[in-house]
Amino acid sequence: MKMPENNRCLLLIKEIFDSLSGKEKLIASFIIDFPNEVIRLSIEDFAAACKTSVSSVIRFCKKIGCAGYKDLCRMLTADIMLSPKEISYDDTRPGDGVESIMRNVCMTNMKAIEKTMAILDVKSLEAAVEALCQAKRIDFYGVGASGIVALDSQNKFLRIYKTGIASAEAHVQILSASSLTPGDVAVIISHSGETYDILNVANIAQKTGATLISITKYGKNSLASVANINLFSSSTETMIRSGAMSSRIAQMTVIDILYTSVCSRLYDEVKPHLDKTRFVTSYMRPRITP
Repeated sequence: MKMPENNRCLLLIKEIFDSLSGKEKLIASFIIDFPNEVIRLSIEDFAAACKTSVSSVIRFCKKIGCAGYKDLCRMLTADIMLSPKEISYDDTRPGDGVESIMRNVCMTNMKAIEKTMAILDVKSLEAAVEALCQAKRIDFYGVGASGIVALDSQNKFLRIYKTGIASAEAHVQILSASSLTPGDVAVIISHSGETYDILNVANIAQKTGATLISITKYGKNSLASVANINLFSSSTETMIRSGAMSSRIAQMTVIDILYTSVCSRLYDEVKPHLDKTRFVTSYMRPRITP
């Protein structure tokens, strides 16, 4: 696992917490709960506080992308100094008023974008943008809420004549993936990275020689393991907001970054297409005559 350049250590530990082993969770919990104390402890005292061994601490540090315990403390120190105090907000509960729900929904979505920005790796983004710029064809794959993101992505890239397929139908996705060729790009979107239909598509696409870009939550997952380029988004779904709301916002943010970067890099090439698609779509708007 690779630590992004911005070194948001605490956030990354929180993101992978559920996938950790029992001993690793003891270490992670202590870091999350007492970051200011961790940076003052020796590795021996830290291991004792976590009721584990020095070797387990070292393995944990390397697992999250740190060279060792000193490197972990360095990143934690930077995290503590640079991280602003989080604005607290509560989970939406049955019977909450509209004003409270408005605040919580907006804060959750803003926090998803902020956390996504923190964990995105610039070098991985640059590699993804380069692949998209060079691609003859770009397909987008996702199911459920991620499928909506895939369809929105296709709509964006069609405006700059980067043609490809995005379908919510599983059989169409399989046929599309099997027809990819080297030089094509498949952008595969799944928050968990473990959706059966999407993994099936990814395995088919991988065999074609196309470049696979995954957009998943941070940490190890099956989709990221088969993709050539891994991009990560962050979100928290609360009790009532269980319809992949903030994860969809986070995924769309990643797509917007990719699309805008491609437009910027290929501006002279895509500007005529942007002008043309803007002109054509303007005729689809209803005209009301007095």
